[in-house]
Order: sequence, then structure tokens, then C-alpha cells
Amino acid sequence: MSAEVSSVVDLVGDLAGKYRRTESSGNTVDPAIADADLAALHRDGYVVLENLLSPDELRAIRTDVEPLLDRTGRNNFEGHATQRIYSVLNKTRSCDRVVEHPRVLALLDRLLMPNYLLSMLQVINIRPGESAQMLHTDDGFYPLPRPRQALSAATIWAIDDFTADNGATEIVPGSQEWGNRLPIDTEERIPVVMPAGSCVFFLGTLWHGGGANRSPNPRLALTAQYCEPWLRPQEAFTLSTPHEIVRTVSEDIRRMLGYSIHPPFIGQVNGMHPKRLLETGEGDYRG
Repeated sequence: MSAEVSSVVDLVGDLAGKYRRTESSGNTVDPAIADADLAALHRDGYVVLENLLSPDELRAIRTDVEPLLDRTGRNNFEGHATQRIYSVLNKTRSCDRVVEHPRVLALLDRLLMPNYLLSMLQVINIRPGESAQMLHTDDGFYPLPRPRQALSAATIWAIDDFTADNGATEIVPGSQEWGNRLPIDTEERIPVVMPAGSCVFFLGTLWHGGGANRSPNPRLALTAQYCEPWLRPQEAFTLSTPHEIVRTVSEDIRRMLGYSIHPPFIGQVNGMHPKRLLETGEGDYRG
């Protein structure tokens, strides 16, 4: 059945109209809580969400990722004493909860456009002796002048307690509002101290960096980063994630991997919704 449209803004899904956007699990969060989180985020550039993961969830993440920590960073930004795991979704399901936690999605639903994307999921283990990471912004690689609205947001999840001495993420509150100003050596870096199972959620325009680990123990964390649906993510999930895994994850994660449409056309495959690939089981189709 065909339908006429007078403008591209009338096109809210794929051209065949088969798939409609579904609400995220963020709509299960009390709106008063989500709105308070958003107010803190806009005021400071970040908000700490405490005790979102249970001891069992933390234990499962640690059990799955620790055997995969087999290499250190390639430069001083990655950290020569820091271990990282990429393509996490291909290696364990225990981290899915981090990506799609309703408290996080409730913020993203208010901050970014519908069908926002997962840009990066990474495990970061800062080992003893690591120096402080250079301060940076997570959407600084998008070449649009500041000050501006954030194009992305990030979470960093504490699998170990974050302390002032073990490499807790350090932030510069209010720096999301800066224009061309850059942090200087005397700029106060504030460590985000929080218990294991918590996360810090911050805007992509906030200056931040990993702290120095002056403790005798490593500091394990995950970061999940998100971006507007019309931007190119850091990680090409539609290439790196096999279809059998995409079929296994939740609808929230599937949508954030890029199996969604930013109306009217962004993300389409052969003129149709990318979910059709999951139906055919093929890497190409004629529709």
C-alpha cells in the first residue's frame, strides 16, 4: 500500500513502513528521577549514578573480562600501563546491562535525538604506576566549533571502587560550556570517587581524563559512549558485530548498534530498514 508524502519530515521509518521506533527501557524510570539527573548534567556537565549494578553483575563482568586483559596501550593516550578490550559485545553478554541500563537510557532519551547510537564500548583496566591521562573531550573529533550542544554522551562504570589514588576518572566541572579555551596544567582535575557498581555520566563536551594510579591495585572499569543518530560512531558495529549476536541482544542494544533509521534515510540498506538483514540472514538483499 503506497502513501504520498509532502516533505521528507513525513517519513518516520523505512520506506516500506514495516518498522516503527519503539520506546527504550528508559521510560521505566521515574520521570522525576530522570529529570533531576538531567538538571545536574546540564549544570555540571556530569552526574554520578550510584549503585546501579548488583554484586552478582559485577562478579559476572569481572569473571568474563579479566581473562581477556592481555595487552597494554599503544601510546600515552591509551596508557602504557593500561589494558583495554575492544569489541566487547562480541566477547561477553555480561556487559550488556551497562550499555542498556534504564537510568542511562532515560538520560539519553532526553539528551539526544531518537535512535541515538552506541559509539563505543570498551573495558579499561588502569594498572598501578599509570600516569594521568591527558584531558580530552569525547566528541572533540567532530569538527564543529564550540561552545555548542553536546553531540555525544559517555558513561564510565566502576567495576572496582573509584578512589582518588587508583585512577578514578577526573573531570573539570563546567568545562562543557567552554568555547576554544583549553585546560591548563593548573586546572583543577576533580576525581570522580564512587563505589563499584556506579557510573559517571557526562556530556561529550566535558573535559576529562583517566587519573594516575598511585595505589598497589588495578582499577577496572567499562565505558559506553553514545552519539546522535546522524553521526558516524567511533566503532563500526554493523561491520564488527555478527548477525547471530545482533539477533541475541535486546531491542535497545540492537537499535543502538545501527539497526535503526534516522528519518528519513540515514542507516538504510538498499533502500530499506537494516533489520531486514536479520530476517534474510544474508549480507545483501534486493528487498
